[in-house]
Amino acid sequence: MILRARGMPALVAMTSAGFSGYAALLPVAPLWVVHGGAGSAGAGAVNGVLMLFTVLTQLFVPGALRRYGWAPVLVAAMVLLGVPALLHLVSDQLGWTLLLSAVRGLGFGILTVTGSAAVAELVDPARRGRAIGVYGLAVAGPQLLLLPAAPWVAEQLGFWVVFAISTAPLLGVVPAFALARTLTALPADHHHDAPTGAAPPGGGRSRRRTYLALLRPMALLLGVTLAGGALITFVPQITSDPAVATGGLLLLTGTAALSRWRFGTLADRYGTWPFLWPLVVLTAAGMALTAWAVTDAEATTVTLLLLGMAAVGISYGGLQNLTLVLAFAAVRRRDYGLASAVWNVGFDTGTGLGAVLVGALAAGYSFPVALLAAAGFSVATLPLALAREGGTRPRARPAAEGRGEYAEREP
Repeated sequence: MILRARGMPALVAMTSAGFSGYAALLPVAPLWVVHGGAGSAGAGAVNGVLMLFTVLTQLFVPGALRRYGWAPVLVAAMVLLGVPALLHLVSDQLGWTLLLSAVRGLGFGILTVTGSAAVAELVDPARRGRAIGVYGLAVAGPQLLLLPAAPWVAEQLGFWVVFAISTAPLLGVVPAFALARTLTALPADHHHDAPTGAAPPGGGRSRRRTYLALLRPMALLLGVTLAGGALITFVPQITSDPAVATGGLLLLTGTAALSRWRFGTLADRYGTWPFLWPLVVLTAAGMALTAWAVTDAEATTVTLLLLGMAAVGISYGGLQNLTLVLAFAAVRRRDYGLASAVWNVGFDTGTGLGAVLVGALAAGYSFPVALLAAAGFSVATLPLALAREGGTRPRARPAAEGRGEYAEREP
């Protein structure tokens, strides 16, 4: 079982704790500044600052890992995410909350890059898809529970309860230390990993080819996260029934969590290529169905909306897994941190673009037109999904593996 692989329990515990703090505050921190008198623009700026500092931080995490090592970086992520939670009680004013959002963004940027990089370090390439699936559950589980529940808790029990829950990353300090010890102890030639889509060492030319190889998974990820980000942001505004919007979002996040988990096993068994292009097509189809469902702003077609959001949820989770597998297959072990950073930047950028671009198009035209444009963006990535190069089949473990130090990793 992949969860028994050395270091994986600590990674799952640290990730679950970190994402619990992130998910609880994501909808509640904007509500807190509204409670303090801020308007809708101020409320929107709270998570805008969070994501800005997240993306900026992600660019520097690979260098920080090389310079300081795993333990200081992992612990810093937990502290920077957990400590600001209770500090919200100091004030509900916008300026103070934006400062705390910036600090939380630093921690979240570190967590996202180090978490996915650790998966690649801990598990051999032949089982990496399953490991990414388990890691994906640790990411998605807290969000599935806390994103819809946290606002209700804040309104019914008090904001302080959510702020207390959001200190959960501090509980992740212990597994962070345990994970760091495991990662530091790995031998330099761990997994004897070599990329399938990148050139052998060759100075600047090899480096350029590494970046180019990472563009493919990043572009595929942008296509689906733009669609997912648009739905997560705007479905409550474009449906005529709030209960339907809530049900649709739960369906999207639930199918995404299951899909991200299960596609890991499929990728290990069959490679990524057989699933990439069908999931891209499914993204476009789901967005088209959703656009059709909200053509009449006063009468949402519930069945079409739910079908569309379920379709996007499947592709949203599946492509997260498969593109991360592709990213790690494109680079050598020394560049796992770089691959993780590029993937996470692609994810967060796509989510942000989904909100900004679809919102702008909806303001100029209509939401159905904007959602169809997002479907078109996904279709534009189809040639990349059809390309067979780089990481289409899982690599077999070297003959030496399965014995000695890593023998217990076999499920």
